[in-house]
Amino acid sequence: MAIQRMDNVLIVVEDLDAVISFFVELGMELEGRGPVEGRWVERVIGIDDVKQEVAMLRTPDGHGKVELAMFHTPTAIIAAPKEAPANTLGIRRIMFAVDDIEDVVARLRTHGAELVGELAQYEDIYRLCYVRGPEGIIVGLAEQLN
Repeated sequence: MAIQRMDNVLIVVEDLDAVISFFVELGMELEGRGPVEGRWVERVIGIDDVKQEVAMLRTPDGHGKVELAMFHTPTAIIAAPKEAPANTLGIRRIMFAVDDIEDVVARLRTHGAELVGELAQYEDIYRLCYVRGPEGIIVGLAEQLN
């Protein structure tokens, strides 16, 4: 049997409000937010005594979701280095298609975001960049050209 769809990507954060604001500014919609705890979640993630707050955000088309989790207990573990470069093993970024890349970058900068490299153009197809937001989260932005 094949998978049905990719449901969401989880990002563990320390400042849930700041990261929600960043993704809302990007254009995502807050779908819900609330506490998550109990034996069922402990069994799923393999950690005892879990108390966390979770927020689910969705893209405007409703197909893509980002889940944010802030752990109250146990304390979240910080990976090293915290602001890892693009060639570090593991998930490095989430890519979003945008209408106006310069506008999006400018709006995200009001939330502390910085370009990782430069805004570059790939042939006559895309303008692309990576932006590092709160807590070192990297999002890729792609504006398709005519």
